[in-house]
Amino acid sequence: MAEDAEDSLKFAVAALELSSADPQSPRNNKEHHTQEMGLKRLIVHCCQVFTIILNFNWSFQPQMDNITFMAETGPEPTELLGTATFSLTQVQHGNVWSASDFTINLNSLRVSVFTPANAVIGPYTLTIQISQGQGHTVTYLVGTSIPLFNPWSAEDDVYLRSEILLQEYVMMDYGFVYKGHKRFITAWPWNYGQFEYDIVDICLEILNKSLYFLKNPSKEHSQRNDVVYVCRVVSAMINSNHDNGVLQGSWGQDYSKVSPLEWNGSVAILRRWSAQGGQPVQYGQCWVFAALTCTVMRCLGVPTHVVSNFRSVHNTDGNLTINTYSDRNAEMLPTQRPDKIWDFHIWNVCWVIRKDLPPGYNGWQVLDPTPQQTSSGLFCCGPASVKAIREGELHLAYDTPFVYAEVNADEVIWLLGDGQAQEILAHNISSIGKEISTKTIGSDERQNITSSYRYPEATWGSPEERSVYMKASRSMLGQTRASLPFLDLLGSSDMENQPAKLHLHLARTRERGQDLLLTLCAWRVPDGAHPQGPIRLVLRFCAQALLHGRGTQEPLWRQELCLNLDFGQETQWLLLPPYNNYRNRLTDEKLIRVSGIAQVEETGRSMLVLKDISLEPPYLSIEVSKRAEVDKALRVRIGLINNQMEPLSSCIVVLEGSGLMHGQISKSLETLMAGHTLEIQLDLYPIKAGPRQLQVLSSSNKVKEIKGYRDIFVTAARAS
Repeated sequence: MAEDAEDSLKFAVAALELSSADPQSPRNNKEHHTQEMGLKRLIVHCCQVFTIILNFNWSFQPQMDNITFMAETGPEPTELLGTATFSLTQVQHGNVWSASDFTINLNSLRVSVFTPANAVIGPYTLTIQISQGQGHTVTYLVGTSIPLFNPWSAEDDVYLRSEILLQEYVMMDYGFVYKGHKRFITAWPWNYGQFEYDIVDICLEILNKSLYFLKNPSKEHSQRNDVVYVCRVVSAMINSNHDNGVLQGSWGQDYSKVSPLEWNGSVAILRRWSAQGGQPVQYGQCWVFAALTCTVMRCLGVPTHVVSNFRSVHNTDGNLTINTYSDRNAEMLPTQRPDKIWDFHIWNVCWVIRKDLPPGYNGWQVLDPTPQQTSSGLFCCGPASVKAIREGELHLAYDTPFVYAEVNADEVIWLLGDGQAQEILAHNISSIGKEISTKTIGSDERQNITSSYRYPEATWGSPEERSVYMKASRSMLGQTRASLPFLDLLGSSDMENQPAKLHLHLARTRERGQDLLLTLCAWRVPDGAHPQGPIRLVLRFCAQALLHGRGTQEPLWRQELCLNLDFGQETQWLLLPPYNNYRNRLTDEKLIRVSGIAQVEETGRSMLVLKDISLEPPYLSIEVSKRAEVDKALRVRIGLINNQMEPLSSCIVVLEGSGLMHGQISKSLETLMAGHTLEIQLDLYPIKAGPRQLQVLSSSNKVKEIKGYRDIFVTAARAS
């Protein structure tokens, strides 16, 4: 009896102590859709419970033992700045931090911890305090967790109802960006790699390098529960203008580091930026900026995808009109104005519930990290509601007027003579914002989503499109300027009243290394000034290499000819710009513009005809074994076919693919003679099961980007 009393006394006065804690990372990460990030640490989503197991020196007694939990975050962990303190309860109460639904098993306590929707995203330290009587407590470290935004929860501002969309826009770690020209669109495979083991840390490091954080770390960190705020910070930090962002842009042709064309995915760029201590990586252009942003936003839990806009405007003065110039020899002329038309421009859209906007503007929001102009003092753009862009509601935040102009501005081409704009050659109200594209859900096909951004257009605009355009014009220019006679002139169709129609089309395939062969078709049509009778045209043609931002090089080729046209007559004329003229003068884009100006001798008026030509690169083939299994050899055969008329030297092949390999594999090849094929074989040992994509990039002295990909489904390792 004495011994029993002594044991009871010890039990009554001895303190409960934490022996160990198990964060149950493998189970929790799987339930929170983060298992692809690894199973060794706890990465969770807000608005969803995760379970931990606490092991004590003896059994927890709810009536006697008092446990308080603390989740600390930020440089100054206080409750005003994101840190939370909460007690152990049996039932969860509301959308707040809680530890509840506990069960006791011998000396172990299983607890469900809930992270609320308004929790700051990023790393937390989880501790418990055990009260030992007389006001004395002991604090024990439980572990760390990284809560992220939760698109699976209706309580979160990134909630997306469709599981199919979530698999595509959050869980898919590869995809495509669409580049090229509106008539020659190329699908460029990209490795987003948002689930690579270190990418979440680098994404949080990006937030910690922002100017807002450096100015006031505690305040900035406490705002990371606001997805709109995080969107703007990421948009600013992906480019390096004004800060030590991830990527430095370059739109020239000489790259001292890595050309934007030579990146295969986001992972290598993000790791290089982190390894350099946050110094910008060189170099990127719009598709690299957008793909990086897609990686970061998906990693943080925000549904995101990449969108390409063909013939995209950069309108700096807000007049919704872009002016370009040509001389009488059909040469496109440079302009001192910063306004430009990109052959394509690429941005992101993120799915966000916009509590800062009126009802009806939730959903897809444009986020553009390419540094084109400042917003609130930094080079960032968005989020701008896609619906607001379509409806011309330009007063809604953020940067909606700029994005609206990217897809809706009018293009005016002027004939320049003696330093003066003498004649309007073309006024195009439907040439901007073409073939707006993204990857189709669950498919490798391209989806045209132009109708999401603008109403359909006829030749001179549909009533809905012109109505929205005029509303936007009044918003950007004011009531007076929006109705100036100049704008009325541009809205007229007088320029269509010409006595002839001209058209250029290719008469031969677009393979690089051959002479170009085009056919000019011309036919007489009635007009107001000369409703009948023959006319004489003096035509001057010019070919120029195009830069991505629609800048041009010196002319590659010129030709002049005269044509006599009469009613009922169609005339065809062959044009043959020779290969030797463009052989060593193409830009990275491999685009050539052939333009012609025809002067009508009877009226003195001029007509413009244009043809853009995108030259085909060499061909890359990829073959893989029929079966792919984790940790088993997967044979890959890559063939590079030189369809050019000259050898390719300094050939390099780079392979990348999350879940298929660690990092990249690079192979140097011998010179590839014209018309020949090089083949390499190698074995990969897949790391993760599930759908994967192998991206292959080949570059050489003549062609920097030859891209290919192969979708691969990897099965789990079979039990031995």
